[in-house]
Amino acid sequence: MILDIVIVVLIGYLLGSIPFGLIIGKLVRGIDIREYGSGNIGFTNVLRNVGVKAGAVTLVCDIGKGAIPALLAIIIVGDSTAEIGSITIDDQGAQVIAAIAAVIGHNWSIYLRFRGGKGVDTTLGGLIAMSPLVGLACLIIGVAIIAITRYVSVGSMLGGMIGVVILTPLVITDHEPVEYLIYAVIVALLILVRHRDNIQNLRAGTERKIGRKGEKR
Repeated sequence: MILDIVIVVLIGYLLGSIPFGLIIGKLVRGIDIREYGSGNIGFTNVLRNVGVKAGAVTLVCDIGKGAIPALLAIIIVGDSTAEIGSITIDDQGAQVIAAIAAVIGHNWSIYLRFRGGKGVDTTLGGLIAMSPLVGLACLIIGVAIIAITRYVSVGSMLGGMIGVVILTPLVITDHEPVEYLIYAVIVALLILVRHRDNIQNLRAGTERKIGRKGEKR
C-alpha cells in the first residue's frame, strides 16, 4: 500500500507538472507565454496573449491535471489502507494526496526548473473529481465574482476559500469525509501564497482586469 501511495504521488506530480499553457502558446502562436503579461502559464495569461480558444484548451487541460490523478488514486489504492505512523490513509486520503501533488506540480513544475502557475484550475479539477457538487459550486461562485469585480485573481482566491466554507458544514454533518476538507484548506493556502503579487497589485490599484491584453515582459 505504501508503494501505491508513492505511485499516486508521482503520477499526480508529474502530470501536474506538464505546462500545457506554455505548450499551447508555442503551438498556436510560437511564443513563450512566460515572456508576456504576468508571465504565468495558466488560463488567464494564455487567454490574454494567445486567444480565447487557446485559453479554453489550457483551462480544460489544467483542470484535467487535478482530476485525473484523484480519479486514478481510487483505482490504484482500491480498498487498501496504509499506516504511516498514527495516520491511516484510505482511497479518499490517496485522492487528496494525488490532487495536492498535482497542484504542487503545476506550481513548481519539474519541467520548468520548479517554477509554474498558481494552481487554481488544477485545484478545481481535484475538487470536482472528489466532490463534484462542491467543485461546481466553487466554479460558479468564482466566475460570478470575476464577472462582478473583473479581477480573475479575486475570483480565484475567494473561490478557493469558498471550498473550505462549503465543505466545513458538510464534514461536520458527515456528508463529506474530513480528508476533502483538509484538501480544501491546503490548496486554498497554496492559492493565496501563489497570489502574493496579485494581492500587492490589488492594494496598489495596478492589478490587471480581465479583458486587458498583456504586454511583452
